[in-house]
Amino acid sequence: MPLERILVVDDEPLIQRSLGQLLRRRKLHVSVAGSIQEGEAELKKEAFDLVFLDVNLPDGDGKNFLERIVDLPERPLVVMITGQGSIEHAVTCMQIGAFDYLLKPFAASHIDVVLGKTEAFRKLVRVNRYLTEREHAAGDGLIFGRSPAMNRLQQLIARVAPSDVTVFVTGENGTGKEMISRELFRQSHRRDEPYIRVNCAVLSESLIESELFGHERGAFTGATTRREGRFELAHKGTLLLDEVSEIPPSSQAKLLRVLQEREFERVGGTKTIKVDVRIIATSNRDLAESVAKGEFRSDLYYRLNVFPVHVPPLRDRPDDIEVLANEFLQRFSRRHRLALPGFTPEALRTLETYRWPGNVRELENTIERAVILGEAGRPVSAAQLNLPDLPASFRPESAPPAVAPTPPAPLPVAPIAEETLPPPVDPPSVPKTDAPVSLSALEQNAILEMLHANGGNRTQTAEKLQISIRTLRNKLTEYRAQGIEIPGDR
Repeated sequence: MPLERILVVDDEPLIQRSLGQLLRRRKLHVSVAGSIQEGEAELKKEAFDLVFLDVNLPDGDGKNFLERIVDLPERPLVVMITGQGSIEHAVTCMQIGAFDYLLKPFAASHIDVVLGKTEAFRKLVRVNRYLTEREHAAGDGLIFGRSPAMNRLQQLIARVAPSDVTVFVTGENGTGKEMISRELFRQSHRRDEPYIRVNCAVLSESLIESELFGHERGAFTGATTRREGRFELAHKGTLLLDEVSEIPPSSQAKLLRVLQEREFERVGGTKTIKVDVRIIATSNRDLAESVAKGEFRSDLYYRLNVFPVHVPPLRDRPDDIEVLANEFLQRFSRRHRLALPGFTPEALRTLETYRWPGNVRELENTIERAVILGEAGRPVSAAQLNLPDLPASFRPESAPPAVAPTPPAPLPVAPIAEETLPPPVDPPSVPKTDAPVSLSALEQNAILEMLHANGGNRTQTAEKLQISIRTLRNKLTEYRAQGIEIPGDR
């Protein structure tokens, strides 16, 4: 990441002055110390990105000071400088933890090389902290399917990916919006730069600005170190704003400024930081409706909705179910070290007729569960996944056929004169107690009852239902749209 604060520890006034002026001309904040004691005092006052450290100092050996620097919690990179160097001495310093080694006298070009190497190294370290797993692991790539809708989507991605235009990916939960975003990144000219994702739905209002823009040390309680935000980490690369509709109104104006000007300040900071970032945003909500309700800024919506891409739900593309199911089956068979070549026709028909309210994510979870449940005691001759391997909700209940009772024989009735007949009346309506109840209705009742039992507390309700807070929030939004009263709403 861009360097900002540099400390020069050298007892020669000429080096202090010349190196300090050279660094300040490159818009860097420079502090100078003439001894180890002064250098330690500067490190206690503020955090530095880079330290130029002389080997020979009036109050001690620079190598000993180097050992203390590399043990700091917020460790700067250290470049050792000396006028009497040797290969053995340089190797010793590098083994202790020095980043580079310079011999006096050095030219401005030597310093520029060191600064470039330092920035590249710091960027690599910072970005890798967010990339704890490979984004494109073998076998976990994007599966499009064979439906006409997905073929059109592939063509659309191929057209827009090479550009730098902002893309807005919409679709229901579980349709694969993030996978589409990764494919846009993979086919772009920024594919060799960082791909940084921020889930806006899980960040509280107090933390989202720090996550997006970073913060300075002391900006708020607990900010003990300076931290780069996601925009800074994504410099030259791509930033995915996942579920951007969940960004609180108080932060939308700052996000709009970054999208327009490509610049921002860290929380608690005054320095303007410029970034070159390609933006991809996703949402499972209708943002145009949120704009009409005053929940989302219209100017931010239009800034994000430059190139909209909609991912259709799985129920609208049944031709893709077999392709996706077989891909997931092979993936989880390899993961669990099984040999499952496919599905029986009965199991495949059941998968293709199901509505899949959870879309591709639900299909993926269903196949993995079926692989695990069908693992124990499966003979080689029964290697295919069958209907009993699927969850019980997919299987029709086996019940004996209902037999209609034989009506009793009519009793003889004496003839009655027509004028004595009572006026005809409609039979009373009897409620149907055996009417089927939909799965969505059962789900709605369970959520609302649990929410009522917890006094409207969303967090406790989500934990007890074993669902995410975002899923609960989306469900409650659907119920409000249907005019249903939500416990805890005011």
